[in-house]
Amino acid sequence: MNDSQQQGPTAILLMHCPDSPGILATLTEFINVNNGNIVYLDQYVDRIKNVFFMRIEWELDKFVIPKNKIEEYFHTLYAIKFNISFRLYFNDYTPRMAIFVSKMSHCIYDMLARYTAGEWKVEIPVIISNHPDLEVVAKRFDIPFELVPITKETKTEQEKKEITLLKKYQVDFIVLARYMQVLSADFIQHFPNKIINIHHSFLPAFVGAKPYHAAFERGVKLIGATSHYVTTDLDAGPIIEQDITRITHKDTVETLVRKGKDLEKIVLSRAVDKHIARKVLVFENKTIIFN
Repeated sequence: MNDSQQQGPTAILLMHCPDSPGILATLTEFINVNNGNIVYLDQYVDRIKNVFFMRIEWELDKFVIPKNKIEEYFHTLYAIKFNISFRLYFNDYTPRMAIFVSKMSHCIYDMLARYTAGEWKVEIPVIISNHPDLEVVAKRFDIPFELVPITKETKTEQEKKEITLLKKYQVDFIVLARYMQVLSADFIQHFPNKIINIHHSFLPAFVGAKPYHAAFERGVKLIGATSHYVTTDLDAGPIIEQDITRITHKDTVETLVRKGKDLEKIVLSRAVDKHIARKVLVFENKTIIFN
């Protein structure tokens, strides 16, 4: 069970701004003077770019400022003065996550197992696919399944249909669980830093339809997986999570594929977990991952 499920209502502030003396004390004072009890604080300073990053969470039970006024107050009193970019979240809101799939099932099964086990405070209102193959999985978990076939000729029209579906189901963010379609720039701009993808390889050295075959032929000693936010630059968005596993000459293409799938589902689920917990802050094309 998540910590946020065990405690009362809290506010979570993710922010960054130019670093300046006393900025941490100033921002924590905002919470303290308004009777907020801080339950989490993690901060980091990029000395090269002189940028201060922070994630802070505090209890709202005795907080003086009304919940619906906190963002306005913080913006007026601090964000303008210190040039702060921030996002405010509340732990009593459950985000809504859409899963996009094609034909491969290893990632979606892992995610749905965690979901049904109560590991994540998230709702999954819909599964969208460009193939009918995994409708049986959606039915097994009693989640609506929307089939949206896509060809080169119908891509623009069908993506508009997907966006309409996402609005209908009030989706907050999307996870591409081995969804084998490249999203258009128009689609991506509807969900900036809210589309999480997984792809094979620690570094994208082996591209194409059969990456593990290529890795096998090259005699690699490591394979990996990378989960990142989707941008218009293919597979080059801000990285959320990565992992690797060792390979030897005894491995076959089949064992590489199996080990790769294991990595993909684990790395993707770790990334989703961090996103749900509001512990990822995107800055330029990198991420700050809070503990």
